[in-house]
Amino acid sequence: MKQTDENVVSKDSSLQLTTTVVVDVKGQVALPGVYTLSANKRVLDAITLAGGLLPTADERMLNLAAKLVDEMVIYVPTEGEQTPFTGTIAQVPGATSDSDLININTSDEIELMTLSGIGPSKAKAIIIYREENGLFQSIEQLKEVSGIGDQTFEAIKDFISIN
Repeated sequence: MKQTDENVVSKDSSLQLTTTVVVDVKGQVALPGVYTLSANKRVLDAITLAGGLLPTADERMLNLAAKLVDEMVIYVPTEGEQTPFTGTIAQVPGATSDSDLININTSDEIELMTLSGIGPSKAKAIIIYREENGLFQSIEQLKEVSGIGDQTFEAIKDFISIN
């Protein structure tokens, strides 16, 4: 495992606070692997730590500004690659179980932002919609949220649930 940064020890030396996340960087990077970074880092930082993008990488498919989340998978596709999920985080095809899905009825802003095309403003809009209208009755109802159109929905529909 490749690592950077370190854990921070609180003022009470018997209590250690972990302020790191572990992410898995795959695809078109020079040094794919599992990396430990400070929790305040971004996808760009993880890709840089992984040796940077290869010339064949399709950078357009990434949100380099997204904050890292523990257990995040950052998949960098090849230029022109057709993937079922075109974003920063991707599940291994066929390996998605109900427990891997993001529950749009209970997820917080950070969890929602792990979905392709969902940044801070759309994540907040989902939460506000949920607070004002109640729980989603179907995943398709997500398209009623301001800023979530057919294209965004198509990219995330296989990665969300309401259960």
